[in-house]
Amino acid sequence: FLRLHKHSQVEGVLADLGVSSHQFDVAERGFSTRFDAALDMRMDNRQTVTAATILNQYSEQQLHKIFEKYGEVTNAKTLAKTITEQRAIAPFITINVFKQALQGIVKGNPNKYFAQVFQALRIAVNDEMGALEEMLQQAVAALIPGGRMVIISFHSLEDRMVKNFFK
Repeated sequence: FLRLHKHSQVEGVLADLGVSSHQFDVAERGFSTRFDAALDMRMDNRQTVTAATILNQYSEQQLHKIFEKYGEVTNAKTLAKTITEQRAIAPFITINVFKQALQGIVKGNPNKYFAQVFQALRIAVNDEMGALEEMLQQAVAALIPGGRMVIISFHSLEDRMVKNFFK
């Protein structure tokens, strides 16, 4: 973006990570558990992988890893197994169908549980951790000597990556 606008270096970089309220408030985007919509979650609609793609095509092991790593879901293994069993009956297409299929395994507060599950899916769909790593590396290269970088993170995964990068 800087090269596009003919800027080679900057004095500071401010990054506010995460999803905007607009994405959560527009039901058709499929980011929110509050609405029934297609399981999409793509930040860039030109991408081909959606949340439905992941839920309906990824292996049980891949799903387990996504929910454990990106959502820190306590029963990630059970969740992955349930998803693969349920999708054999009918594919996951909408948010409500997905949530209904998982009702029997929800741990604790359902709103918090589904927030973690949806966070994991969103991160996987958009390769958010890869994008963050790429942004951090490019931002350092764009800073003048003595420049400042400020990162506002939303969850512990982002926070951990930023802190480790700064170290």
